[in-house]
Amino acid sequence: MKLPIEASRFGSGHAVRRVEDPALVRGEGRFTDDHLLPGQTWGAFVRSDRAHARVLGIDTAAAQAMPGVVAIFTGADLVAAGVKPIAVAVPFKRPGGGAFSVPPKRALAHEVVRYVGEAVAMVVADSRAAAQAAAAAVRVDYDDLPAVGDLLAALAPGAPAVWPEVPDNIAAESRHGDAAATEAAFASAAHRVALTLVNQRLAPSPLEPRSVLAFMDGERLTLRMSSQMPSGVRGTLAACLPGRTAENTRVVVGDVGGGFGMKTGAYPEDIAVAHAAQATGRPVKWQAERVEEFLAAVHGRDQVSHAELALDAKGKALALRVRTLAGVGACPSATSFVIPLLIGPWVSTSIYDIPLVSLKLSGVLTNQAATGAYRGAGRPEAIYIIERLFDAAAREMGIDGAELRRRNMIRPSQLPYTTAMAQVYDSGHFEQILDQGLELADWAGFAARREASKARGKLRGRGIATFLEWTGGNALEENVSVAVTADGFIELTSATMPMGQGIATSYVQLAHDVFGVPIERIRILQGDTDRANGFGSAGSRSLFTGGAAVRVASEKTVDEGRQLAAQALEAAAGDIEYAAGRFTVAGTDLGIGLFELAARQTGLRFTVSAAAKASAPSWPNGCHVAEVEVDPATGEVQVVAYASANDIGRIVSPAIVRAQVEGGAVQGIGQALSEAVVYDAQGQLLSASFMDYALPRADGFVGFRTVFDERMPCQTNLLGSKGVGELGTIGATPAVVNAVVDAVASAGLGRAAEQLQMPLTAERVWRGLRGDFGPALRLPD
Repeated sequence: MKLPIEASRFGSGHAVRRVEDPALVRGEGRFTDDHLLPGQTWGAFVRSDRAHARVLGIDTAAAQAMPGVVAIFTGADLVAAGVKPIAVAVPFKRPGGGAFSVPPKRALAHEVVRYVGEAVAMVVADSRAAAQAAAAAVRVDYDDLPAVGDLLAALAPGAPAVWPEVPDNIAAESRHGDAAATEAAFASAAHRVALTLVNQRLAPSPLEPRSVLAFMDGERLTLRMSSQMPSGVRGTLAACLPGRTAENTRVVVGDVGGGFGMKTGAYPEDIAVAHAAQATGRPVKWQAERVEEFLAAVHGRDQVSHAELALDAKGKALALRVRTLAGVGACPSATSFVIPLLIGPWVSTSIYDIPLVSLKLSGVLTNQAATGAYRGAGRPEAIYIIERLFDAAAREMGIDGAELRRRNMIRPSQLPYTTAMAQVYDSGHFEQILDQGLELADWAGFAARREASKARGKLRGRGIATFLEWTGGNALEENVSVAVTADGFIELTSATMPMGQGIATSYVQLAHDVFGVPIERIRILQGDTDRANGFGSAGSRSLFTGGAAVRVASEKTVDEGRQLAAQALEAAAGDIEYAAGRFTVAGTDLGIGLFELAARQTGLRFTVSAAAKASAPSWPNGCHVAEVEVDPATGEVQVVAYASANDIGRIVSPAIVRAQVEGGAVQGIGQALSEAVVYDAQGQLLSASFMDYALPRADGFVGFRTVFDERMPCQTNLLGSKGVGELGTIGATPAVVNAVVDAVASAGLGRAAEQLQMPLTAERVWRGLRGDFGPALRLPD
């Protein structure tokens, strides 16, 4: 049955207070580290201080004798116990068709360490202090091996091999498009622009570091942890630990203090902690310190690309050609490869009608921590490339950047549109979004603002990004169960995960649309594999798929209630009407309340489960415009204006989507201006704290002007909603970088300013203003 959307001020489309917040602001949130179990122990890891070395021996005698130590585990112990490495399977080959191969991703390193921070032993003790003290007493005898701590250096002739089975360090390669046709298009093009661009390594840096508490409940293993994908973690535990199955393993997730993609899937430490709990029979907790997150949690981005765009005499793009090297670290996961070699290419032509592409992408091993999902996951890198190219082409041709983009946008009449990467866009009016963005940013008034900045001794630049992203396609189906209880609550259970984004509020609003009961009567239950299993939350899919499932399950629950009410009221089901928590017989005052109906059922509740499946991904899009001021004396950059128009389809929670876009933009600005994970040539991490890794600060920009256009609903899911969680991050980076390049170019450097590379720190900009852009980057063939 299809119910009309409830026109309530608490329903979808209305701004409401987040239902998650009262407990959090009162300090009543329950994060993993808040849980303490009887007999609980603590774990601490001994980590490699070498980027590449043989492990000749591990002396644990002194540590074992220290007070409070319960057990010490080494990689050899875990191998002997039958603990398996985390499987890494991808649909790629090595160059020339060779078999894909990467170093084993073990819970604890065995025989060889391959990056600084890799765990080589684990101490379990009665207190955290005792575990850390004993870990410091463990002595590891290493035989150093040559290491490579840089993506480009890993491909140099004679570079050390991270993994003997991959002597050239290229573990996987993908090619997309038509190379011959693209070459012909470039040969006939009136204009060609080329840029070599760096998407530097980033640390996701959620507020809450990783945390794991493992314990045995009879024969069952339970992990309480901070994760975006509890079902996936359960599957990995079952695959790696002897005697574990999905049925005798449980993963529970409470409040999560941010994820940004970093908390998807299982980490080696999760496997080690789980094994320790099994082996000792006692609960074991490990709480990561921030330095451990810099050393051993996944990093994002790390790509170097040589990109070219061919255009005709009128500025129409003819072809795109990109060669990308993607650093995947020493012990990568499947996402380390899928993100740069497949997902990024899907959006490589963005909202532009570019008929031909030739893309060659390589996953390169280095003696560094693995890369993986970080907000946007492949789409920020691809969009950064195409947006930088369009600005370079506009500068080359003397055309306004917005106008050149307009000439190349896919028109509504072309939808559904199939890209050169065989992706199908279902909805969007990209020129309409461009116009809204330009108006909001007062694009036409920029010259006056530039002059005003000049009068204050500042260089002003503006940048634009018109773009889209792919969301929800990682798993198109989601399940939700709804229970109506006799004590007056509606409980919705989902395998998607809250991590600060406010998804529970959106689910409550969608359920309120159907049930019409006060939102305080609706509870959202998430994060327990004994209750629900599914893909989890990543790729901006939670509302796109999970929200649709909430809608379907809620409607089916009302249908089930109608059947039960018909029996209770001795009436035909077709005569039963429902509104605002009550069933009535049409035309009479005979009725029964929803919760009263639940009280009459066995178990004092009735439950309905349902699934919703999208037919394809969604393609949210936007126009983001940034203006910056640059101090020519210091190179300091200030974001002085930021405006964005966004198409995310139908909006359920206006305040939440605004926070998602603007919060995401802050992270994108961080990549543009300040953030960078830095290793030295030997693989030693130089940016292992927030003293060295510069997150964006509130005084670096002045705020946002943000609008949404709901006139282009998504055609691939029943809500009409498109993903939103990563949109701001994707648009902000190229918009801000383009603005800085524009400011520097205005100082007389012209196209030379395009050599600037992220992060655009004050020093880099200062040097760039003086013609010093550092050594030129060259990619090997």
